[in-house]
Amino acid sequence: MSNQRLAPATLAAQGLGMIEPVTKAVVQPIHVSTTFERDADNQYSAGRCYSRADNPTFDQVEATLAALEQGTDALVFASGMAAATACFQALGPGDHVIAPTVMYWALRNWLTTFASRWGLKVSLVDTTNLDELRAAIRPNKTKLIWLETPSNPLWHVTDIAAVADIAHQAGAKLAVDSTVAATVFTQPLTLGADLVMHAATKYLNGHSDLVAGALIAGPTLCESGHLLAVDRPPTSGLSTTNCSDVGVRPTDLFARLAAEPDGYWKRIRTIRSQVGGVLGSFEAWLLMRGLRTLHPRVRWAAASAQILAERLAEHPAIAEVLYPGLPSFAGYEVACRQMRGGFGAMLSIRVNGGELAAIATAAKVQLWKRATSLGGVESLLEHRASIEGLGSPCPTDLLRLSVGVEDAGDLFADLDQALRASVK
Repeated sequence: MSNQRLAPATLAAQGLGMIEPVTKAVVQPIHVSTTFERDADNQYSAGRCYSRADNPTFDQVEATLAALEQGTDALVFASGMAAATACFQALGPGDHVIAPTVMYWALRNWLTTFASRWGLKVSLVDTTNLDELRAAIRPNKTKLIWLETPSNPLWHVTDIAAVADIAHQAGAKLAVDSTVAATVFTQPLTLGADLVMHAATKYLNGHSDLVAGALIAGPTLCESGHLLAVDRPPTSGLSTTNCSDVGVRPTDLFARLAAEPDGYWKRIRTIRSQVGGVLGSFEAWLLMRGLRTLHPRVRWAAASAQILAERLAEHPAIAEVLYPGLPSFAGYEVACRQMRGGFGAMLSIRVNGGELAAIATAAKVQLWKRATSLGGVESLLEHRASIEGLGSPCPTDLLRLSVGVEDAGDLFADLDQALRASVK
């Protein structure tokens, strides 16, 4: 049965149905070798030369990610930040990029602190305001628009299809951080994006025991990625690496790649190898294991988040609930158009009484864990402004909630007792 006709939940659960060809193992092995032997004629007939450039343990997880996002190729990285920054590092000096004012704080900090050292010009705008976005375009200079939707920690929802039109009319690429939508609720490539990023640490892995990132390219960047034929066994011998890239001077290599039609994606691949943001073999295997349960985990958590959002919206200790699945939320209509089957498992609450009341509430929870990050099976609560520091757009009375797979009634009861004890 062709993978093209299977539901995403089936593709993820079966890892595209890949079977290890020698032993017929249902679960793929972990390849720990760093190097691979040449043939007597000095060629790499198996298509592998060095694991920093290409690791066979990546094959299944990258192919699965490409299939889930309906992309043509995928790359896994050592972290979400390694994946995200590679998209900007692959641009050239003097290029202009646009990103949201509300976005993951570490990437925002990198863009405002380090991107200029790469010669990039950065504009931060409200990407939900299409007129403001259009006004930020610099003719012949804007090369990349970066979206995050829903965006952390206020969960703004940006119209991906509309921004894709704006980007492409300006000759720019569109990249979307879709970490919170988790491939399950939105596939940005189908809406016109060129590239999708995931902090795979979060929902794709889902167990708070792995740091990883991923990029998935659409056909505008990579017409025939090395993982496009997802039915092939991962050790079929298909060459996935240009071994001549290993050891080539970066200036020479980038000049060569820039001249190719899909040079941007190839530059990203080279950045992964030569800058060194390479995922380990065991981590790649763990990520694939997490992907197998992605759909039941995320759908359950999102259903609980919807219940919590609706109940918390009526709580006397809450000033505001920020969640795309509430009709009162500013981005609700856009979310209904581009999120299918749910609105994600992240929400934020603004606590009556301000910062001190919010921090006191966090101190009194018993079931929720006071910890950063998101997307695990356990529910997490965080006073986000304390993490982001000065210059953050995050209100000081806000608590960010990552809803896990516990019972929604238990989660609400714990929040309720903490709020009642903290807000007078």
